[in-house]
Amino acid sequence: MNNQPIEVAIGIIYKTSPLRFLMQLRDDIPSIIFPGHWALFGGHIEPGETPEIAFKRELKEEIDYFPGQSFKFGSFPTPRVIRHVYYTSLEVEFEQLKLQEGLDMGWLGADDIRRGYHYSPKINEHRPLAAPQRQILLDFIDQNQVN
Repeated sequence: MNNQPIEVAIGIIYKTSPLRFLMQLRDDIPSIIFPGHWALFGGHIEPGETPEIAFKRELKEEIDYFPGQSFKFGSFPTPRVIRHVYYTSLEVEFEQLKLQEGLDMGWLGADDIRRGYHYSPKINEHRPLAAPQRQILLDFIDQNQVN
């Protein structure tokens, strides 16, 4: 049995004025981690990929967006998962994105992140944020990474 943690690359996609974060409402599939929760876009790192390349590939697969410049925010290890986190601004209009994975996507503000849940008009429900992503975003907000 392999006890090595899996490695994923996830991204903080933001807009300023006001500061908000693009997040995905994950599918309600019991076999996935954090089903039905708001989370950052991203996924598993494939063999031979760097975390940054995996982050960009995942964004292309999940919302048909390939970011320009991105920056490493940090790596956040737990016994089961190592999360490599990048951040980038969204350089296209929201309407140009095509959600190809998940129930919904939306902009969450700092108040949503602090509160720990957000409303999805698509499914007409409030849903919680995945705990690790919530903590990463709280750290990002506290460190004033963007204006």
